[in-house]
Amino acid sequence: MKNEPAAAPSTSAFKNVKEVEGNAKSRMEKAVSDLQHEMAGIRTGRASVSIFDTLKVDYYGTPTPINQLANLHVPEPTLITIQPWDVSQIGAIEKAIRTSDLGLNPGNDGKIIRVPVPPLTEERRKEIVKRLHHVAEDHRVALRNIRRDANEHVKKLLKDKAISEDDERRGLEEVQKMTDVYIGKIDAAAKVKEKEILEIK
Repeated sequence: MKNEPAAAPSTSAFKNVKEVEGNAKSRMEKAVSDLQHEMAGIRTGRASVSIFDTLKVDYYGTPTPINQLANLHVPEPTLITIQPWDVSQIGAIEKAIRTSDLGLNPGNDGKIIRVPVPPLTEERRKEIVKRLHHVAEDHRVALRNIRRDANEHVKKLLKDKAISEDDERRGLEEVQKMTDVYIGKIDAAAKVKEKEILEIK
């Protein structure tokens, strides 16, 4: 996962179990929204401008998202058009699409880039699903790391005599429940995306 959720504050920052849970929850939320952002960039058989969400173009030496350089449209289910605000960027945008792992072949008329979105082959669908599983697993690992951090903080509160053993037990149970809920969200989101990829239009 590229942008790992922000690390927890130093151990002494937590005064009770609720604070530990609150911190773990906001980090887990970030992990799920990061997954959704990354999944938007994974191609399905249907044309969608969101497949370019994670693609950056070299704009005068600065990696810049395509949607900050051009208007993107889907005039038909198998075509995306990209109209750069600065036509001198056509070459750079085309190159970024060509060298990405999206498997697309753009063409332009000097003003507009047309990106045909061919139907996915069976083999390509399987490759994309494999990539999706990998991305989802990275985010599950991130959630487990957050759980481990939270558990350590709860145990430290007990060691520092800030909470009772009952509080510790309840805290660890809550953190586990929360982890299960967020892993469930990741599984569900990945399942929906997988269905979109495998759907033959």
